[in-house]
Amino acid sequence: MYLQLPEKVTIIEVGPRDGLQNEKVFISTEIKKQFISGLQSSGLKEMELTSFVSPKWVPQMSDAAEIVSDCLDPSIRSIVLAPNRKGIDRLYMTDCQSVAVFVGVSNTFNRKNINKSTEDSMAELRPIIKELKEKGYFVRACISTAFYCPYEGKIEPADTIKLCRQFVEAGADELSVADTIGMAAPTEAYSLFFMLKNAFPQVLITAHYHDTRKLALANILASLQAGVDRFDTSAGGLGGCPFAPGAAGNAATEDVVYLLERMGIQTGVDLAKLVSAIDIVRPHLTRTIDSAYYQLNTQTV
Repeated sequence: MYLQLPEKVTIIEVGPRDGLQNEKVFISTEIKKQFISGLQSSGLKEMELTSFVSPKWVPQMSDAAEIVSDCLDPSIRSIVLAPNRKGIDRLYMTDCQSVAVFVGVSNTFNRKNINKSTEDSMAELRPIIKELKEKGYFVRACISTAFYCPYEGKIEPADTIKLCRQFVEAGADELSVADTIGMAAPTEAYSLFFMLKNAFPQVLITAHYHDTRKLALANILASLQAGVDRFDTSAGGLGGCPFAPGAAGNAATEDVVYLLERMGIQTGVDLAKLVSAIDIVRPHLTRTIDSAYYQLNTQTV
C-alpha cells in the first residue's frame, strides 16, 4: 500500500498552555519558564505559551503576563490564548504577535466553558479578529468539540465546517480543529480533515487530538492521509480540559515526533532535548508521564 505522506510536518507545542491548565497544584513560574526554554531549545518552531484567562477559573495561568514577558523567542511563533476582549486587551500590553481564540461547536460545551452560546461567541469574536488582523497579528482559531461533545454527543461534520467557515470569513489564519474528548475514530478524522482541507485550501489546518481512548496516533496517521501537515501536541502527553469531563491529555509530542520521524517525515525536533524539557516539569506534576517514548527512554517508572 502506498501512503500519501508529506515530507515534513509542523508540530505546535501546546504543553505550557493546554498541557498545564488542568494541573490542580500551581506550578511555579520559574519552573514553567525553564520548561518553555527547554522546549524551545528542542527545535520546536510554534508554541502556545500561556493564556490570558481569569485566574479565578484557571489559576494555573495566573502568571501569564510574566510568562509572556520573559519567554518570547523571535525564532519561534509564540502564541497566547486570549478568548475574549479582556484577554485581547492584556495581549496588547505585550510584544506577542500571535493569538489564539476559541469556540466550541457544541453550544452546551461553550456555555460551560465561557458562559456563551456558540453564536454569541462568534458575534463577539468577529470584530475582534478583524481588529487583530488590521494590527498585523497572526490569529489562530481553536475549534473545540469538533467531533464529539461530553454533553451533546456526536457533532455533525457540517456543523464543524460551518463554524470553521465563520472563522475563515472573519480572517483567521489557522484553524486548530480539536477532538476535545478523544472519541474520534480514524475514519472520522480522515473524513472531516479531508473536507476541511478541500473547503479551506488557503488556511492553515491543524489537527488537535486528545488521547483519551489511545487513538491519537491512529488519528494522526489518518489525518496525514487527508493532507494535514500540522499537529498540536503536548510534551509528556500533558493536558485535558477543565470543562470536558473525562478528557485525557493531548497526543504526546515525543510519541508523535517518533512516529513521524520513523516514517521519514521531518519534524526538526530533537527528541533527547524534548525529554530533557519534560524532565524539568515532571517532578512538579500531579500526574505521571506515561507516553511510550518517554517511558522507554528514561528510568522513570
